[in-house]
Amino acid sequence: MADQPVFDPFSQTFTLISGDGMAINITIPELDAFILYSVQISINHAAQLGASLIILIVLLLLTKLDKRKTPIFIINSTALILNVLRSLLQCLYFTGPFSETYAYFSLDYSRVTRSDYASQVTITVLMWLLLLFVEASLLLQIRVVCVTLLDFYKRIIYALSTCIAGLAVAFRLALSIENAKYIVALESQFSLHWLASAANITTSVSICWFSLVFVVKLGLALNQRKKLNVGSFGPMQIIFIMGCQTLIIPAIFSVIEYFVPLPSIDSNVLTLVTIFLPLSSLWASASVDNLRRDLPKPDNHGKLLSRNSTATTGLLIGEKFLSDPLTSSESATTGTSRSNPPSPISTHDKHLYADLEAQHKA
Repeated sequence: MADQPVFDPFSQTFTLISGDGMAINITIPELDAFILYSVQISINHAAQLGASLIILIVLLLLTKLDKRKTPIFIINSTALILNVLRSLLQCLYFTGPFSETYAYFSLDYSRVTRSDYASQVTITVLMWLLLLFVEASLLLQIRVVCVTLLDFYKRIIYALSTCIAGLAVAFRLALSIENAKYIVALESQFSLHWLASAANITTSVSICWFSLVFVVKLGLALNQRKKLNVGSFGPMQIIFIMGCQTLIIPAIFSVIEYFVPLPSIDSNVLTLVTIFLPLSSLWASASVDNLRRDLPKPDNHGKLLSRNSTATTGLLIGEKFLSDPLTSSESATTGTSRSNPPSPISTHDKHLYADLEAQHKA
């Protein structure tokens, strides 16, 4: 008597009957893979939702009223709002009719409502808008960081940055359009894998390019500041650290998606950049405020001496204290700005301090 095959209860098959009476055979491993995928991707998007929401609340609470009208704050906060909405809709997708067991295995989406279709199309649009605001934020910060460069180098960097950002936005727009068509028709005339891969690659290259320019420029400025004995830990060091972080961590996630089969790991790239950009601004602004609070304030005796003397001390510039804003004419005359005490540096070296001022104003 021939040996009978051993029955494996963990790989048995069960049958689903479709609406037209057709039998659909499904194995337990296939069902487990479907459930595991839904759980993993839901956790991923839920984590992005929570992180973006927390950073948005922190940004709104800690940003001063006068800074809330700046372009960088508007762009960063809008990007966080878009990412919160996108992550929320992604979570709703995996708890809605699209992800029901029967609909998934039978490809029968007859009970999916128009609002469910609309929410999925909205996700593709939000992804494109999110990238658009992220690229705008990076372009704005590159413009601020490179403000002290010669015009020739500034034009080259701006042109390359605009082309790279435009290419990433264009590929993401094309992917969003094709995704929307596929969602509505539930079919596509060609595979979207190459387009999705191209969109992810151009996005990663764009983020790495901006972060690389950002880090190199600030690294050179920090090295020059160190030679001038201005090496204390401050806003420029903070922005340099966050720039390195923005360069390395999203780049790691961009590479991991091609080697580690984790669902929707590519969506973490934009989320990480969206979170890191406002964090760097908050940290640097807090450092600037601390530096200003630590500046020595003259007492009444010092004020009296300043009025009776024509000499300018390290704390007083004419009749204005270091904590008071200087006019442009006074800055040109004394070689002093609000954030920097008077020092015998050359006109070329003064550009080093303009990096910090420009970044703080942004």
